[in-house]
Amino acid sequence: MKLIVQIPCYNEAADIARVIGDIPRSIEGISTVEVLIIDDGSRDGTSDIARKAGADHIVTNKANAGLARTFQNGITAALDAGADIIVNTDGDGQYDGASIPDLVRPILDGKADIVVGDRKPSENPDFSPLKRLLQRIGSRVVQKLAGVQIDDAVSGFRAYSRSAAMRTTVFTRFSYTTETLIGAGNSGMAIVSVPVKTNKVDRPSRLFTSMGGFVFRQMVTILRSFVMYRPLRAFVNIGFVMMALGMIPIVRFLILWLMGDGGGHIQSLILGGALLVCGYFTFLVALLSDVVATNRRLEEEIVTILRRMEYEKK
Repeated sequence: MKLIVQIPCYNEAADIARVIGDIPRSIEGISTVEVLIIDDGSRDGTSDIARKAGADHIVTNKANAGLARTFQNGITAALDAGADIIVNTDGDGQYDGASIPDLVRPILDGKADIVVGDRKPSENPDFSPLKRLLQRIGSRVVQKLAGVQIDDAVSGFRAYSRSAAMRTTVFTRFSYTTETLIGAGNSGMAIVSVPVKTNKVDRPSRLFTSMGGFVFRQMVTILRSFVMYRPLRAFVNIGFVMMALGMIPIVRFLILWLMGDGGGHIQSLILGGALLVCGYFTFLVALLSDVVATNRRLEEEIVTILRRMEYEKK
């Protein structure tokens, strides 16, 4: 049983040696533990330091591709290297390597396909009150869309079984955390969370420059994922709202018309009719989107089968 710990990095020369050193090389139920560095175009010698610190594999992006694409490159490289379980952690040392045995245990016991490290945001003293609130709201939304009970949806400390890794594909460039959970939940994978230890990180995040920007981009990612995996529900709800709103001015016009005062309120009839037409076309979009989503699910299954065939030959 081979475990590969992948670490996406971007200019992490100051911390990467410590992060690699904290990764346990002996875990019960695991025969081999290897470290994979995915250097996202660093300019501070991150790869050289990681190699000297004991990294077993190093993949380098020619240019900065973003966290999501770097994560996906790591998954592909880890599968190529024969990983049975893949753990993803950060290069800044936020996640304690001592928690890796706890993270992989549900997969070893056959109870999970994906395990998410729960930092306990509501109790973590390193999180500001605003960050705790946003984490709680975001996690609730992801829980609803993915159909799983995960209290720390944006945690990047995760373990994937080989089969789950083969079925993982990231489409966004910003962050993989919420998108992959929603996709996995809608694909019927078993997802659990376990408490993990964290370390305080003082330097600013390299993923986002402001909390507002992070929240906005996560909202866009969640909305895109919702439309991607549940288009029928998304567009039917929008269409229903449009038609309901359209009925309001129409009913108003009819009431005024019955009272003999409808002539001066024809604009209500026009507005209501326009909203009803928009709602009708949104229902049509819902049906077409559902067909597209079904075709996409079939393509995902084909890609998964091809990946299995490719990696079984190695």
